[in-house]
Amino acid sequence: MVSAGTEVLEASYRILQTPIGALLVASTGRGLVRIAFDNEDFDDVLDTLSQTLGAGLSQNPERLEDAARQIDEYLTGGRRTFDLTVDPTVLVGFRGAVQADLPAIAYGTTATYSQVAARLGRPRAVRAVGSACATNPVPLVLPCHRVVRSDGQLGGYRGGLATKAFLIALEADTAR
Repeated sequence: MVSAGTEVLEASYRILQTPIGALLVASTGRGLVRIAFDNEDFDDVLDTLSQTLGAGLSQNPERLEDAARQIDEYLTGGRRTFDLTVDPTVLVGFRGAVQADLPAIAYGTTATYSQVAARLGRPRAVRAVGSACATNPVPLVLPCHRVVRSDGQLGGYRGGLATKAFLIALEADTAR
């Protein structure tokens, strides 16, 4: 349990088996705090979350059933948007503003780092947009995979470039 002021938050996680590999999904009572890819060390992710939240996380598949269902629907082409809450404490400063804005990039399309920066009124903050995407705590739900370089190259992705390419292709194929 995590205490935030007078509110007590439970912190839970679940590991999902998906078409893009295992995903660790974690949440508090206020919403999702982390989605981690199988190329990340899940023990390190849990340790970091535990330190950040100030408490341990318990494995609780039932509590994350809705998130698991929506992620599965998305990854199999049956869902275009998520109806999941992100814990607002993970969206901080300009990075948080970028991350919160990512769902504005339409399903099946991409935007460049510079387009995102300009849309947020900071056209020179291209690198900051890249940093925000690289540190996005809840990829997929906040779709940083839709942000690409100005030259059309994919750029980086926490889940790996093959995963980013898969997600962009999935959306392009199912957006028709």
